[in-house]
Amino acid sequence: MRKGFLVFLLLVVTFVTIGCGTGSAPDYYVRPDVELGFIKKVAVLPFENHTKDDFAAARVRDLTITEILSLGLFDVVDKGVVDSVLREEAIEPGTPIDLLTLKRLGQRLNVQAFVLGSVDLAGENRRGSFSYPELSVSMRLVEARTGLVLWRATGHGSGYSTIGRLFGLASRDAHQVGVKVIRRMLETIPAGS
Repeated sequence: MRKGFLVFLLLVVTFVTIGCGTGSAPDYYVRPDVELGFIKKVAVLPFENHTKDDFAAARVRDLTITEILSLGLFDVVDKGVVDSVLREEAIEPGTPIDLLTLKRLGQRLNVQAFVLGSVDLAGENRRGSFSYPELSVSMRLVEARTGLVLWRATGHGSGYSTIGRLFGLASRDAHQVGVKVIRRMLETIPAGS
C-alpha cells in the first residue's frame, strides 16, 4: 500500500514538472553595441498575421501594448493615433516600410523606436479529446532614426498540460497563453531600458 502511494506520488510530481509549462523560453537577440536607455517612447505598429484567424494580429498587438506598459518598459503612443498617422501616410498594414518613411513616422509620432511583429501561429490544437490554444509570435524593436534592429524575440506557448489532460482539467485559455508568451518575450529586453 505504501509503495503504491510512493509510486503514485512520484508520477504526479513527474507529470507536474514536465507537463504544466505553457511553452519554451523565448529566443531573443539584443544588439550588443547599443544601450537601450535612450528609448523613452515607442509606437507599436500593426502586426502581420500569418494565421487563419483574422483577428489574431490585432489581439496580440493589444496584449503587447498592455504588457509594455505593465512592465514599465516604455511609454506607448496610443494605437488610434498610430493607425491614423499610418492612414495619412498611405501605409498599408503588413507592407515593408523604407528608412525615410520610418524616420518620418518617428518624427510625427515623437518616438525613438517602433515595435513590429508577426503572429505566426494562433489557434486550437487537439490531443485526443483534450483541446488547448497555441500561439507563436515574433517581435522586434527597431530604432526610428537608423532602422537598426535593437532587439528581436520569438516565442511560443500553449495551454497544454499533461495533468490537465489526464485529470480532465480545463486548459489555459488563449488570452492567458498570449499574455504569458508576450510577457516572457518582453522580459528579455534589458533592464534599465
